[in-house]
Amino acid sequence: MSTSLPDTEAIERAGLKAWPGIEEKWDGSWVRRAAGGYTKRANSVQCLDPDDFEDADLRVISACTWMIIRQVKPVFRITPLAPYELSATLDESGWQTIGASHVYAMALDDREADPQAEFLSLGDPRFLAAQQKLRDYDAATLQGLQNLTAAIKTPATGIVLTRDGEAVASAIMAIADGIVVAGNVITDSTRRRQGLGKAMMNSGFAWARREGAHAAAVNVEAGNTAALALYSGLGYAHQYDYHYRIPGAPK
Repeated sequence: MSTSLPDTEAIERAGLKAWPGIEEKWDGSWVRRAAGGYTKRANSVQCLDPDDFEDADLRVISACTWMIIRQVKPVFRITPLAPYELSATLDESGWQTIGASHVYAMALDDREADPQAEFLSLGDPRFLAAQQKLRDYDAATLQGLQNLTAAIKTPATGIVLTRDGEAVASAIMAIADGIVVAGNVITDSTRRRQGLGKAMMNSGFAWARREGAHAAAVNVEAGNTAALALYSGLGYAHQYDYHYRIPGAPK
C-alpha cells in the first residue's frame, strides 16, 4: 500500500468538503463561501487552479459583492494554488495580509482510541456543550458553529474526551476523499501537557481508520506553538502554507 500523501489540490478539495460554507458559488476554479462569519476559512474566496487568472480584477470585485450581500466581510484565502495575478490584483488594491497558517498532513496508521473518548453527532448537545465550555463561546458563536456543522455532508463526528466526568478535549473530524480533516481542536487550558490532546486526536484517527480514511490533514495558525508541537508529535508533517487577504483600511 502506498504511503504517499495527497497533493495540495487533493487536500484543499477535501478541506472544502469537510469544512464547507453554508452557501457556495463557483466561478471557474474560484470558489466563494459564506457561513455567517463563523471562521475565515468557511467565509472566504479561494482559487484551486494557478492558471485560472483571466479577468482577476473583475472577479475580485464580483466575489466581494457576493460576500457583502451575504453580510460577510470580503476575505481571500491564498494557497499555493492561487494565481499570481490574484495576489497582484489584491496588492494593487492595498489589501492586507493576515492569518499566516500551515497545512500539515500524514498517512494514517493504526491508533488506539481512549476509553473515555466519546464519538457524537455534530448536533449532539454534549458535543456542543464541550465545545462551548472549552472554547468559551457565547450563544451567538455557538449558533454559528451549529449552522456550519449542519452543512457538513461528509462522514463526520464530534469527539469529546472526558476525565472525571468533565470534558477536557474536543474536536471535529470529517472525512472527504479518504482524508480526515480535523477542526475546532481544543484542550482545557488548565490541563495542558497531560497528553489529553494527543489522546483525543488518536481517538479520532482510530474512528477515521474504521471509516476508511487513509490520510489526515489539519490547518494550524503559524503562531500556535502548542498546536504545532501536538501535530508534529502525532506524526503530521508540514505540507504548505497559506494566508488570508482582507481589504486595507480606508485612507
